[in-house]
Amino acid sequence: MPNTQYLVRHSMPTRWMLNFGCWMFVFNLAFAIRTDASVTAPVSLFSAAQVDGEGIFLQQIVKAAPPLPALKLSDAPAFGKTTELSRTQVNNLIAAVAPDLATTNWTGPESIRISRRARTFGESEMLALLSATLQRDLVKDKGELELAFQQPWAAQILPDEPLTLKILGLPTAGVTPSFIIRFEIHAAHETIGTFQASVQAHVWREVWIAHTSIKRGELTDNADIARERRDVINIREALANFSIEDSALEFAESVSAGTPLPARVLKPMAVIHRGQTANALVSDGALSITMKVIALEDGAPGQIIHFRNSSSARSLSGKVLNDQTILISL
Repeated sequence: MPNTQYLVRHSMPTRWMLNFGCWMFVFNLAFAIRTDASVTAPVSLFSAAQVDGEGIFLQQIVKAAPPLPALKLSDAPAFGKTTELSRTQVNNLIAAVAPDLATTNWTGPESIRISRRARTFGESEMLALLSATLQRDLVKDKGELELAFQQPWAAQILPDEPLTLKILGLPTAGVTPSFIIRFEIHAAHETIGTFQASVQAHVWREVWIAHTSIKRGELTDNADIARERRDVINIREALANFSIEDSALEFAESVSAGTPLPARVLKPMAVIHRGQTANALVSDGALSITMKVIALEDGAPGQIIHFRNSSSARSLSGKVLNDQTILISL
């Protein structure tokens, strides 16, 4: 039979030693954690960086683990210029916007050289920017603008970021087949440069063309017309826009073959014609009076025309309702 007293006497120190060991492990772990937390991770300064016009941001010039937040430290240098910052200057900028991130545990170069990102801006890109601006501001929905430089365009070194163009000078007539244009290129917060160029222009649009001569009074669905893509840059008046199936339109004047159709040459088809006898209707509630009149001009439904009372010879005006009736408003 085992000696119970012996086991009890010798088990007490063993349990105490085990407990002591556990507490020491916990203490050492807590000390290690506290010690690691007190050590700031090293921060490395890049030797050079390129930024855009939005500014200089922390993660663009400093390397650290874990990565640092996207904090703006200062404005970007002007395009074509550089800015040099020492570790101390960078740390002061950090302290100004995020004091908790300021550190003295720096590695890497003693300073960083900061410049703007740039790229070559060629002829096709400049034409695209010019065309988009003129289309939006001047040509609008008149048609599709096409530009070409009259002399070769020298490629420009411009910021590698979104750019806009501002028109400074155009001929009084605006966009013409050949003209000189002055303009500025802008980045987000600065003007990059002023330029001038001689350009040729076309404005393309699908328009109605008369294939043969058309007489006044002819209907559109009977006329020899078709839609074609034409340069309309020299056409200053509104052009006709209608469906070929629209038989309610007629030509208000004659049109020569090969001519784009202006909007003014078309009108709603007249249902009452000059010299025609019609009924003029006067209506006031339940009261309705009809008289015979003679039309003094052609009229389509909805149009106001002049006519003469057959009995009194008095001239009046009213709205055409149909091919026999004109409504007189009281």
